[in-house]
Amino acid sequence: MFSTPSIAQEATAVTSPVALGEAAKIAQAQLQQTFTNLRFEEFGPAPVEGPIYQASAGGRIIYYAPRSEHLLFATVYDRNGVNLTALAQEQGAARRLKAIDPAKALAIGPEDAPTVIEFTDPDCPYCQALDRFWSAKAAEGKPVRRLIFFVSGIHPTAAAKAEHIFCSPDSEAAFRAAYSGQTPPVLRQCAAGRARVAQDAELVAKIGVSGTPTLIVDGKLISGFQQAELEAFLDRHAKPKLAKAASDARR
Repeated sequence: MFSTPSIAQEATAVTSPVALGEAAKIAQAQLQQTFTNLRFEEFGPAPVEGPIYQASAGGRIIYYAPRSEHLLFATVYDRNGVNLTALAQEQGAARRLKAIDPAKALAIGPEDAPTVIEFTDPDCPYCQALDRFWSAKAAEGKPVRRLIFFVSGIHPTAAAKAEHIFCSPDSEAAFRAAYSGQTPPVLRQCAAGRARVAQDAELVAKIGVSGTPTLIVDGKLISGFQQAELEAFLDRHAKPKLAKAASDARR
């Protein structure tokens, strides 16, 4: 049975005060050299034993210590403060990007807007909330170009709704209706739509998307509707436009 360490254990690896062995004294000295401004009240062995392995699941990095059967949902830094977990996530996102053909996505939004790759499910409430967020931002003058791929293996009617969207004369309008909670009396069916749903499912399996929404934004994988990160993404892309507009106005 796996046991998940607490945040305190992950962050400081502290146990009750014990007599430190020579190895522990050396480790404590090394830690103090790295964090010279911190005072450690306690220092001792962690419950994690043996080698620790790194794994990626749905874009999230986890660590596993088989000897003590611990799973660590943690962020690992080196002594220079480099976030090694974030680097591993970015490398994973880069590998995923290579497998994605933007031409095979359902594209929504203006072509000259900043682009996001979005793995989504019509029946996912967080995906519907994300759609409302993008619409609100577009109304504020911050549109995005969304490259949509459907995840059809989570909710039972997701595949049929995705096929309906692909088979509709106006796929974007059908997408908007589906994500606003509307379900037509009869869902459209067509061979081309089924093929695209299957194509999306194959891509989802290939790159390991396990939850929705999952986004790739500026080369970074974002799991779930992380509004603060998306606001920052929009702000980064809005600033160059504002600077250009100000420069044009001065001419």
